[in-house]
Amino acid sequence: MRFRQPATLVVFGLASACLALAQPTPKQALLVLSKQAHTLAIVNPDNLQVLARVPVGDDPHEVIASADGRTAYVSNYGFGAFHTLAVIDLVGQKALPSIDLGPLRGPHGLAFVQGKLWFTAEVAKVIGRYDPAAGKVDWVLGIGQNRTHMLYVFPDARRIVTTNVNSGTVAILDKVDAVGGLSAPGAAPVKGFPQGAILPPGGDWVETVIPVGSRDEGFDVSPDGREAWVANAGDGTISVIDLAAKKVMATLDADVRGANRLKFTQDGRRVLVSTLGGGDLTILDAATRKTVKRLPIGHGSAGILMEPGGRRAFVSCSPDGYVAVIDLKTLAVAGHIDAGENPDGLAWAARP
Repeated sequence: MRFRQPATLVVFGLASACLALAQPTPKQALLVLSKQAHTLAIVNPDNLQVLARVPVGDDPHEVIASADGRTAYVSNYGFGAFHTLAVIDLVGQKALPSIDLGPLRGPHGLAFVQGKLWFTAEVAKVIGRYDPAAGKVDWVLGIGQNRTHMLYVFPDARRIVTTNVNSGTVAILDKVDAVGGLSAPGAAPVKGFPQGAILPPGGDWVETVIPVGSRDEGFDVSPDGREAWVANAGDGTISVIDLAAKKVMATLDADVRGANRLKFTQDGRRVLVSTLGGGDLTILDAATRKTVKRLPIGHGSAGILMEPGGRRAFVSCSPDGYVAVIDLKTLAVAGHIDAGENPDGLAWAARP
């Protein structure tokens, strides 16, 4: 005689199985954008498994997580065709209503500093800041450069560095405070402003524009905050900028044509440069400024992310559809993550 399971038990069993398969977002998570699938993959960094894929809208390029690790923001770029930032609930693994930037078209580079989301808007030639608590853009600053692409905001939010691809420049922006809205009569002029200059009540910004190589895009600031290394995709060089002197102190013939991103390791000893123009990841010694290795990782690469703690780096191999995991001790490929077609932007989300 065959025993027939009650329908209620079958339903309960299926529901239990689905709950068992659902994998929550860990407190430490790797985030990977797929430009082709228009999704954000939430990855367990321990076993390199994708836990969820969340839709993020058209042409996603860069991603950043909030300081509490609960929310991710994605720029919908489209070379200026789009004007939104996608918002993702990382704990709930779901899309939230996007942020409409209106005329601030072509958002790309992202940073999350001092509780605010900072972004570039290429077509508008500005950088802006979004306040998640107020739900609005609360600050915009014109750069006046062409294709302001990536940005780095210092932890105190008083200095910002950007690369401007079509202008072939780097912009350094420094915050200047004002007492009562103006510089004191008869006092020495505020650096960057003439004597007696009237400053806005909230202060102003001094912009220094530095010419670098052709089509500068990927860059990073050294962990000590003293240098910015800029990868020039057009001529394959790397410009090393002294941030105190605000000038190029060296130009490295690194042969990284098509360079996409550049990142320092957390100890400041190495510099990794990806390129969509070749299959190797270029690794330089920061002290000697010499190439120490060209590591084959695929057929081209884009986004780079350093794992907190400095053990591994993650590199998006866009043409190959995977993220290469790099052991930073051995400088070898330690694994791959199937994160979706045409992976690019990467970020780390950490919850307390």
